[in-house]
Amino acid sequence: MALDIKKFIGRFVEEAKDHLGRMSSGLSLLEQGAASTEEVNSLFRSAHTLKGSSRMLRLEPITQLAHSLEDLLSALREQQVQVNHAVMDALYQGVDALSDQVEQLIQQGQVAELSTTQSQLCQRLSGLAEGKEVLADTLASSAAIESEQPPRGPDTEVERSTPSLSTSDTVRIKLTKLDELIKLMGELISSHASMRDMAATAQRIEKQLQQQVEGELPLAMRQFSRDMRDIVLLQDNLTQELHDKALQLRMLPMAIVLDPAARLVRDMARTLGKQVECRVYGSEIELDRQMIDQLADPVIHLLRNALDHGIETPEVRQKAGKPAQGLLQIRARQDAGWVVVDIRDDGAGLSVDAIREKALKKGVFSGAVLEEMSDQQITDLIFMPGFSTSAIITEVSGRGVGMDVVKRSIVDELQGVISIQTSPGEGTCFTLRLPLSLAIMRVLLIRAGAQVLGFTAQYVSELLSVAPTALIRVADRNAVIIRNEFVPVIKLAELLHLPQETAPKKTLSRDAKNLLLLVIRVHTEKLAVQIDELLDERDLVIKQLPEHLRSNQLISGMVTTGQNQLVNLIHVPYVLDMARKTRQSTSTVVSSEYAKPKQRILVVDDSLNTREIERDVLEAWGYHVTLAEHGADGLQKALAEDFDAVLTDVEMPIMDGFTLTARLRENDNYRNKPIIIITSREKDSDRRRGIEVGADAYIVKGSFDQTSLVDTLKVLLD
Repeated sequence: MALDIKKFIGRFVEEAKDHLGRMSSGLSLLEQGAASTEEVNSLFRSAHTLKGSSRMLRLEPITQLAHSLEDLLSALREQQVQVNHAVMDALYQGVDALSDQVEQLIQQGQVAELSTTQSQLCQRLSGLAEGKEVLADTLASSAAIESEQPPRGPDTEVERSTPSLSTSDTVRIKLTKLDELIKLMGELISSHASMRDMAATAQRIEKQLQQQVEGELPLAMRQFSRDMRDIVLLQDNLTQELHDKALQLRMLPMAIVLDPAARLVRDMARTLGKQVECRVYGSEIELDRQMIDQLADPVIHLLRNALDHGIETPEVRQKAGKPAQGLLQIRARQDAGWVVVDIRDDGAGLSVDAIREKALKKGVFSGAVLEEMSDQQITDLIFMPGFSTSAIITEVSGRGVGMDVVKRSIVDELQGVISIQTSPGEGTCFTLRLPLSLAIMRVLLIRAGAQVLGFTAQYVSELLSVAPTALIRVADRNAVIIRNEFVPVIKLAELLHLPQETAPKKTLSRDAKNLLLLVIRVHTEKLAVQIDELLDERDLVIKQLPEHLRSNQLISGMVTTGQNQLVNLIHVPYVLDMARKTRQSTSTVVSSEYAKPKQRILVVDDSLNTREIERDVLEAWGYHVTLAEHGADGLQKALAEDFDAVLTDVEMPIMDGFTLTARLRENDNYRNKPIIIITSREKDSDRRRGIEVGADAYIVKGSFDQTSLVDTLKVLLD
């Protein structure tokens, strides 16, 4: 992939002008004998930076001039050359020549080839660095010859540039100053919430007075309430717009991180003896500078992982019928308040068996526990500290570091989500979901028990008010059906062991008997937490926890409300993990009537929550369960292994449940085995379709009953 240098030219010009200004000031001090050792070092660093930056952008004339200046400044720094008139004259000429080249770049969009004088200047600078001054006369002679050239006509372009003053449409400021500005803007937005509270209080007072006073309230009082509301609304809009504009100043394209990936991949692939092409898409997507700075290390770790563990050598790929050259794709896209980055390779995929074997060898889990874990749970073990499946320790991988660092960076530091999709022989995709900025986020303030807590909006799927009768009991816990999906329900106050409110307050629901459910999600996993009240939804500044509290995995940060009340932000991935462990510790007592030898059941559903709930129900009754994510996945697993029964949803990507059932009935092994359809489709036409394709039972999720499911399965398996 060729590097598009045009979009970096503007940034280089600003950087070059900054360095050239510093060099001019530094040379003046050097000439006066007032330059310190650090100032000489600063001159050298500026020349070195210009050399490196121009070389990356293939601005060869600037590179040559900067390199020659660097040689002489290095000699001065090492005290191999002393400051004298010839040295200072050459240094000044070098800076002037660089300035001319940068000005040419600004006006023409490209640099000019070095003139004869500039080429000889480079030789003189390098010669002075070696203690030689013989080229000074040659340079003077060359300048004299150039001045004796025949006069040019009025229409002839003059080579020598005329000194001029020019202004720039950009201003360089220190990042720390910009951070301070954005922080103050965020604090302004948070404190402005108190103005909204005051406006609401004024309205309440007006209504209370209206009830107590006969007749109309004084016009001045009514006008005051309306004016205050209008002013607060106007200030709301202006403050938000001002903050958005300030935040845009710190937004940078992801090209800064993603574009150099192609070169990195080529270099690492060459070291490993592999052929790999890297393609980058969406590098124009912008992220906050804070996010950009912290994203580089996780991306490098994932690239190393893809090259070392994922993509095979040319010989292995050709034997498997693949092209000798592997493909690594990095794709960024914006999804509402998230930026999603996919890092996908077409390699061998992660070996679930190898990960399970390594986990058993390291004693992470017992064999029995590992046997019960799903493929996805096994795959996620690679994020454990010190976990690696590499057979040998190399400079690239196998040291047991890297993937745990990636997860900690993405989840804990960047408030994002990381997930894996892998397919044997076809490759692996790591998906990173990142907020646009960490400076300020949309936050839902809720009350659970006696505690006020905050949830960042990125993790919130929806807010529901449901009747208690809408809950269903599965695997000894509550769940709710949301659009063809089983979602576990748990009281947040009970899960977090929060104190209860002594005097219950009103909830969002119009019906006081209804339950208020906040549905939170991480990737495809959902959880409905029952809360007592929704207090507010607003943009708030996220404050980091004090150093001594950062080990608390439940809390990701703090926010300040309009009343200067500190509210803890809940770290949703940890809450889901807590709920998952609570489910795993809950066991259902199986009566001897239903206790059976472990028969194998295949559960096919595109919803992770539904798959997990159905597995918990079946395992509680003594069945061994295997999960599949969609019809095609289910068909592949059914044909690869032998199952006693199949449970499938209807609406799934790639292959639906009707098609899966029909395909299974074509196979001799599944011609007479029980197939149960569990779906939210209630129409008689759907039931008839299920019967036509060969289903033995049709269960509607809305009337789901775990005992009925087990009874149905028991009858069909007998």
